[in-house]
Amino acid sequence: MTITLHHLENSRSQRIIWLLEELGLPYEIKRYERNPKTQKAPDSLKAIHPLGKSPMIEDDGEVIIETAAIAEYLVAKAGGKLGAPGDARGERLYTQYLHFAEGSMMPPLYGLLVVGRLGLLGLPARKPVGQMVTDLLVWLETELADRAYFAGDQLTAADVMMSFPLEACRSRAGLDERYPNLLAWLKKIHARPQYQTALEKGGPYAYA
Repeated sequence: MTITLHHLENSRSQRIIWLLEELGLPYEIKRYERNPKTQKAPDSLKAIHPLGKSPMIEDDGEVIIETAAIAEYLVAKAGGKLGAPGDARGERLYTQYLHFAEGSMMPPLYGLLVVGRLGLLGLPARKPVGQMVTDLLVWLETELADRAYFAGDQLTAADVMMSFPLEACRSRAGLDERYPNLLAWLKKIHARPQYQTALEKGGPYAYA
């Protein structure tokens, strides 16, 4: 049965297209555009799930939300491809980064976005929130000093999960030449044919 991905432009769901391409699972995309004034998702997504958040997938009559949960579901459906490495350390790192992307990276990045929209009112919060992001980048740079990918020497779904927050950091939150390991990782994943195909299928994406 074909998986349906409800995909919002310029959103976290772009990485689910990439994951589907890497896994080779059959899927179709239903694409949604943001409100040009508010940048919010359209209400039509709420017809699929009450929260109206993207990504969400439909498979076998079930709607699944939350990017990491979707990633775990798809990896299992593909027989474990791009899943945790076979060693204990790799398995721990895989689980850590599968959830680190949303649990630790996205809250301060979203905070920066909100602070930026507040103008002068947001000035007091800009420096401490920005420092939170910097602290994360400094640590992540050391994490990739001794391995090619976040869970080891091979690409996993953990890297797919980490792609969006680090692409956002590259675009607007200070990920620059001070972090050569992270930049090399971004260059490597962006060069993958499956990533390029996902870009073509997902439509305009501001962070690649």
